[in-house]
Amino acid sequence: MEARDLRVSDAEREHVGELLQRAVGQGMLSLGEFTERMDTALAAKTRAELNVVLVDLPGIQLISDFTPPPYPDQPYVSRPAPPVPPTVHRPPAPPPGDVVRGRMSSVSRTGSWNVPPALEVNTRLSTVTLDFTRAVMATQVVHVTIDDYASTISLVVPEEATVDLNGVETVGGSATNKVRTGPPIGPLHLVVRGKVRFGNVTAKHPFGTSIRRMFG
Repeated sequence: MEARDLRVSDAEREHVGELLQRAVGQGMLSLGEFTERMDTALAAKTRAELNVVLVDLPGIQLISDFTPPPYPDQPYVSRPAPPVPPTVHRPPAPPPGDVVRGRMSSVSRTGSWNVPPALEVNTRLSTVTLDFTRAVMATQVVHVTIDDYASTISLVVPEEATVDLNGVETVGGSATNKVRTGPPIGPLHLVVRGKVRFGNVTAKHPFGTSIRRMFG
């Protein structure tokens, strides 16, 4: 079987997405062309189909030449970590949680859904709504990690909730916070981090909240 007929993995599709992102940064593709080619790349099943989005981009490495980085020649030697001074405060890492995954689709979590202490949002060209207004929380602080290409992500929170979007890195996209950032004094505090490429993430209250405040 020829290399062009081999099936492609998610890692290879991710590699092509990074190459297309580089092409946008170099001015070889517009945002519209990037979206179309990402659509094709995510739907590709063979290397031949995946290479279609790269063949006219000069200096871009084709997927048939893609190999994972080699392991180091020297054997790995485990060394004890240096002692941490008692005055240094290291916040605990968020525990592993549920994964919200979408590929060219619409994904929503609404109503009385159970929210774990940590959530991962892994999306490509999708529309995602996470509505926390009637959700059942396991903890007051919820960590949300985003890994996204060209999606629209909405985080809908109760009126008393707070959201921290300072840990979100955007590439050709946006992160918009329409609610209070803190301190976490209400029933819910979202700590959002990760990377949004050519998409957007918005934290907001439910529709009509501002009107209820005016006449409440």
